[in-house]
Amino acid sequence: MESILIRNIGTILTGDISEPILMGPMNLLIREGMIQRISKEAIQAEAKLIDASGMTLCPGLIDSHTHPVIGDFTPRQNMLGFIDSSLHGGVTSMISAGEVHLPGRPKDPKGTKALALLAKRAFENQRPSGVKVYAGALILEKGLTEADFKELAEDGVWLVGEIGLGSVKTASEAEEMVSWAKKYGMKVLMHVGGTSIPGSSTVSCEDVLLASPTVACHLNGGPTSVSPKEAFRIIDESDCAIEIVHCGNMSMAYQIGNYLKEKAQLGRLILGNDAPSGTGVIPLGIWRMISYLSSMCKIPAEIALCAATGNTMRVFGLSHGIIREGLPADLQLIDAPMGSVGRDAKTAIEAGDIPGIAMVMIDGSVKVNVSRNTPPPNRRASL
Repeated sequence: MESILIRNIGTILTGDISEPILMGPMNLLIREGMIQRISKEAIQAEAKLIDASGMTLCPGLIDSHTHPVIGDFTPRQNMLGFIDSSLHGGVTSMISAGEVHLPGRPKDPKGTKALALLAKRAFENQRPSGVKVYAGALILEKGLTEADFKELAEDGVWLVGEIGLGSVKTASEAEEMVSWAKKYGMKVLMHVGGTSIPGSSTVSCEDVLLASPTVACHLNGGPTSVSPKEAFRIIDESDCAIEIVHCGNMSMAYQIGNYLKEKAQLGRLILGNDAPSGTGVIPLGIWRMISYLSSMCKIPAEIALCAATGNTMRVFGLSHGIIREGLPADLQLIDAPMGSVGRDAKTAIEAGDIPGIAMVMIDGSVKVNVSRNTPPPNRRASL
């Protein structure tokens, strides 16, 4: 794998909420797919040279809530290439909240276990367009036992799909299974709000507090939200990560963003699309949420970005999501889009614009040269 030196970086948005921004000019060296060095000083190395032309470097986005099936196809919207299209929206990794849209999805214990393992192994063996899809989220069905969770954990399954999508619908039914999942190191997602698809269930604040999941999924609705009072109780009375999504209630997204900001708890916030869904496929959904939160809730762009990078990395125990020496080079070069009032990516995002993506890299390999989905950036990277 060739080494890459990115020079003349105007600003680095790190994704790390404890140190979210580094002012340039900066240089960054990548070797063997990893960030080896970040420096204001010139870096001398035999490497392919990328001139960032003063643009902004930030981590690839992590979509915390997707519903893939197998491969880059969604039967939910009968669409090919939705993962590749999301890559052009800066998304370099996705986390499955359950492969619930599989036609004829098995709903018995053996079948739901088999589906989780199949999805996990399939996406490990084939990463669509290079995107890291963390799939194989066990959908909870009645009849699962502790031994089933132990077996799956030993096979590498570490996600539980959002509770409420399977036959286990209530918190009292789920509570014991959640304890088993956590015992074996799994991350547990829980649907919050009104019914999303036929066969799913409405999940209230009380359900979430009783079940105690790792993530309160789409607290702003997926697509129907709980009341502000219930949402704020979940924030105040639990320690779970708080997820808001593009395919949700935007009024509630605004209120939740403001509430977390007032409580100085933005480190708990993560962002997802909740797509493919009935709302569709939204390749720019994560960037739209970052810009929405930054502009409407007056959250600095570098902090809002953390909700789709470093915060999600920490919640799910991933190895990537922050720009730091020794971590994978999942990166994107961004700039103010042509015609924006912003002078650079940060000010454009804070004005409510989606940045123009000039380049996307995964593990140090360039996957996108100028996004086909964002507006064109003011500047271009030169090789």
